[in-house]
Amino acid sequence: MTGGTVDELNVGLLLFIPYRAMEARVFAALADEGFDDFTPAQARVMQRIGPEGTRMTELAEAAQVTKQTASFLVDQLERSGYVTRTPDPSDARARLVRIADRGRAAQPVAAAAVAEVESEWRAHLGVRDWERLRGALSSLREITDPYR
Repeated sequence: MTGGTVDELNVGLLLFIPYRAMEARVFAALADEGFDDFTPAQARVMQRIGPEGTRMTELAEAAQVTKQTASFLVDQLERSGYVTRTPDPSDARARLVRIADRGRAAQPVAAAAVAEVESEWRAHLGVRDWERLRGALSSLREITDPYR
């Protein structure tokens, strides 16, 4: 949509635009550090892997993709060294997807990029509006995020 005013954009789009800007900055920072071999779809799956690992069915549900799609993305991540699959100690038939060494090495790079973007946004909005924005979004998460 070109030429439109902010008033014409719905709230979902107003949330999505800064998200995509942050995502682009994170991917650029990762690429600068040699982590340029994964896609946003793979990253969205990887972000949902818990600290102790996550079963594929839970990963697919949290990423809101089919189990087949999640498996395909995890296969790619595993080939690139970002994740591993290990036996689930609570169920010998199940496997957990865990962050591997390469994935752990990428995490602080991504976190630093996010912190830099948030710092810029806080400076742009001012501390008061930044805190109000975070508070409003956190409150909205209560009714929009089934995985919180």
